[in-house]
Amino acid sequence: MNKKRLAILGSTGSIGTQTLNVVRRHSDLLEVEALVAGSNADLLIEQALEFNPNMIVIADKSQYSKVNEAMKATDVKVFAGAESIGPVVEMDSVDLVMAAIVGFAGLQPTLRAVQAGKTVALANKETMVVAGDIVTAEARRHGVAILPVDSEHSAIFQTLQGESGMQADGLFINKIDKILLTASGGPLFGRSRDEIQSVTLDEVLKHPNWKMGRKVTIDSASLMNKGLEVIEAKWLFGVEADRIEVLVHPQSIVHSMVQFEDGSIKAQLGTPTMETPIQYALSYPRRIESHIPRFSFYDHPELTFFRPDTDTFRCLPLAYEAIGRGGNIPCVMNAANEVAVQRFIEGRIPFLAIADFVAEAMAKAPYIAKPTIDDLLESDKMTRQQYNN
Repeated sequence: MNKKRLAILGSTGSIGTQTLNVVRRHSDLLEVEALVAGSNADLLIEQALEFNPNMIVIADKSQYSKVNEAMKATDVKVFAGAESIGPVVEMDSVDLVMAAIVGFAGLQPTLRAVQAGKTVALANKETMVVAGDIVTAEARRHGVAILPVDSEHSAIFQTLQGESGMQADGLFINKIDKILLTASGGPLFGRSRDEIQSVTLDEVLKHPNWKMGRKVTIDSASLMNKGLEVIEAKWLFGVEADRIEVLVHPQSIVHSMVQFEDGSIKAQLGTPTMETPIQYALSYPRRIESHIPRFSFYDHPELTFFRPDTDTFRCLPLAYEAIGRGGNIPCVMNAANEVAVQRFIEGRIPFLAIADFVAEAMAKAPYIAKPTIDDLLESDKMTRQQYNN
């Protein structure tokens, strides 16, 4: 079997570093062709020296000299600036693009990869939130597979295997009745609105089950992350939002479920670690050996599920509102949330104000029913300029 050659966008982030963990263990199957990082020059240099890719990109141009100097004794080509990412994903030598740049910044490189006909392992949910209609249409046009990396969407993707195919009488597709999208509830699960009025950043970042970056962890606590995943699931699996139900599952063992029209429910379960869905996306359609400790029902005799508290955690209903309104509103919601989360990190607003901030931006934004990519870029820019001060 030929090695899959990877371009890893966001190599120094949580998903990127875990992707490289998988590559280390399966270097007979996977090879790093390109690494792209934002501003963490030291870790990018370390990764490049270990994996010896063909090229690397540091988006922060002020770090170029440092990275370039460190690579002088190697054959690794060094580029700088966000504008250098597009040509990387389009290289003939790249088989699969791990799209793990956090936030809106990941949209354009992911779209370039799709348009270049590359298989995309998608860890950047904002791409589908902001431009799901456009990205999925481009994927169909170019015959590109988008392999979900989020544990929940990977779970749904896995449960759908074997639910369509060819028979003697032609193509069959078993109809999805409902997607059951699980949420851990994050570190604030079970607390009332009064109890989290003055919650601190340190408290919010103490996720009980998952190790993630700050932005995703805060989104998990506010349930915005689950709202983003609802929108992503709509586009990835062609299911309307009113047939996507969120269940709070504190143990994070059932990663998500699908109910079919006959009432049967299929679930994907496993130890809560991102390396499993990352590895599945990299090796698909094969499953390959994993070092992850095996899940034991004896150690988890009780798996529980709860309705989300949407009165306290208002970001989830805001996401349903955004996808219901459609157009550029999910883009506005995402931009406002990124600004609000950064304000919370900086101590400028309390945790509960994140939802208020997003709701205000959605209410005031000029509506565009069928936005182009340029419209979405402008909506994102205007939202940030209006509120990012």
